[in-house]
Amino acid sequence: MREMLDGGELDVLTGDYLAELTMLILGRDRLKDPTRGYAKTYLRQLEDCLGTAVERGVTLVSNAGGLAPARLADEIRALADRLGITVAVAHVEGDDLLDRADALGLGSPLTANAYLGAFGVARCLDAGAQVVVTGRVTDASVVVGPAVARFGWTRDDVDALAGAVVAGHVIECGTQATGGNYSFFTEVPDLRRPGFPIAEIDADGSSVITKHPGTGGAVTIGTVTAQLMYEVTGPRYLGPDATARLDTVALSDDGPDRVRIAGVRGEAPPPTLKVSRNTVGGFRNETTFVLTGLDVDAKAALVRAQLTDALVPPPAQVEWTLARTDHSDADTEEAASALLRVVVRDPDPAVVGRRFSGAAIELALASYPGFAVTAPPGNGSPYGVFEAGYVEQSVPEHTAVLPDGTRVAIPAPTVTTPASDDPDVPGDAGARSNTAGRSDTGDSVARSDTGDFVARSDTAGPSDIDTVMLPLGTLAAARSGDKGGDANVGVWVRTDAEWEWLRGWLTVDAIRQLLPETAALTLHRYEFPNLRAINVVVHGLLGAGVASGARFDPQAKGLGEWLRSRHVPIPRHLVRESAAQDPTAQDTTAQDTTAQDTTAQDTTAQDTTTSGAPA
Repeated sequence: MREMLDGGELDVLTGDYLAELTMLILGRDRLKDPTRGYAKTYLRQLEDCLGTAVERGVTLVSNAGGLAPARLADEIRALADRLGITVAVAHVEGDDLLDRADALGLGSPLTANAYLGAFGVARCLDAGAQVVVTGRVTDASVVVGPAVARFGWTRDDVDALAGAVVAGHVIECGTQATGGNYSFFTEVPDLRRPGFPIAEIDADGSSVITKHPGTGGAVTIGTVTAQLMYEVTGPRYLGPDATARLDTVALSDDGPDRVRIAGVRGEAPPPTLKVSRNTVGGFRNETTFVLTGLDVDAKAALVRAQLTDALVPPPAQVEWTLARTDHSDADTEEAASALLRVVVRDPDPAVVGRRFSGAAIELALASYPGFAVTAPPGNGSPYGVFEAGYVEQSVPEHTAVLPDGTRVAIPAPTVTTPASDDPDVPGDAGARSNTAGRSDTGDSVARSDTGDFVARSDTAGPSDIDTVMLPLGTLAAARSGDKGGDANVGVWVRTDAEWEWLRGWLTVDAIRQLLPETAALTLHRYEFPNLRAINVVVHGLLGAGVASGARFDPQAKGLGEWLRSRHVPIPRHLVRESAAQDPTAQDTTAQDTTAQDTTAQDTTAQDTTTSGAPA
């Protein structure tokens, strides 16, 4: 917050504090102390920065209210009084459905919060609020709300709303839009401390993504594309105020560290809102055994059999994972070792507590040679389970509480567009996802001139294309992430020729072969020609979500980089063309192999000129 306030001119400083896991943490906080449930970090930041923001006329909008936005608003007023600062504070509430969860068919969760939209924030700003805190609104809503207030948009302005939603999505994860977690990070100058992104939003909803002068990192078409592909599903990016068509997004250079987003088309929002539900699933514990040197598989089998015999009756869930991190004839002991992890879960903490950890350690002198564990086992700890629910838009009592205490009801949208007939594909921001463009069979799909999605018939091409086996990441970037128990991985390239190859080659079947962990799961594949990108949603990869997952990468943040590391047959001419654009690149085309090439329709992103004062 201090960096952004001191770094240059701002109208509004937004903050996104709520991840799915955060809601679980805040729910547990509220169990311990009913007065808590908000992001305490925000209050600490305001102690240092509130005076500066008020002095410089910067409005602060954040979802740090979590489960207790009214309480946080009161704490901010008390803080301002202690600091001698006069400031108008408002908040938005109505997302918390916990008291009605059972009646709404949401069960008995620890937390149940609907993803609200931006119009409550806008109403607070219209009333003169200088600080607005909310509960569970969509991540983009803290950006869309100020734009609604500035430009006077109504719910009918779906294109403008959608454009602001896209801008909010790009900057919601901070420096991920300025080079953080970027596949081509070696091309980004001074990434040690990247600056935070800024969205300059115009009256028509178009925007420019930039950052403060003199800060690290970079804003490029690549870094913006990376964030656009983060934690999304198909062409429709669903929100409570508008559905943004990601397949209409056009990116163009607007100068150094400036990327223009234009052409975004919107649709009326879906009739339902997504509800974030967190429950306490039980208790879990784990132990990681170190297996060094020879006979790794036999060592793993022995200790697994021994521990299984000792845990009778067994915990409700037992998961074993062997990571073959060992190398033959290694020159360090660590490089010669593999890791065998066992994770146990049970409703009874005693089953996964001393009974489990004691059984593991008691094998130390009676198991495989070189027995060791990475850390002493401890007691079991509670874990959470995330599930999405859905309610009609009119169910939450969306309310803006103005600085003078006046309570204003925010009506639900009266015009909606059904987003999907497939309830198994949850939407990113508010409802069920659209299935247009999906492919379960491995066939590619393409968007026709009429806007419909049709199966492609040109996936079989010449078989004599000269190829070389190289990592997919030689040409392609990727960004992956989690949505509950599902994962997504977006893959994109930088030239039209590379896109022709990628869209024909990277099918669902290819993904399953490259990522064997996905072979038995449902995959949905979507194309974004304007971005030269493919997004694949892997359903069920993360089980019941990050708080309960035992997977090595429980949030799938590295899934895209694993995919990029896999060797695939790349047309040799594409490798040469890519190397020619990078003078520092080495020639890696010496290895010869063959593969099929494919042809595809060329789609070039169009630039759109816009006007209007930036917000």
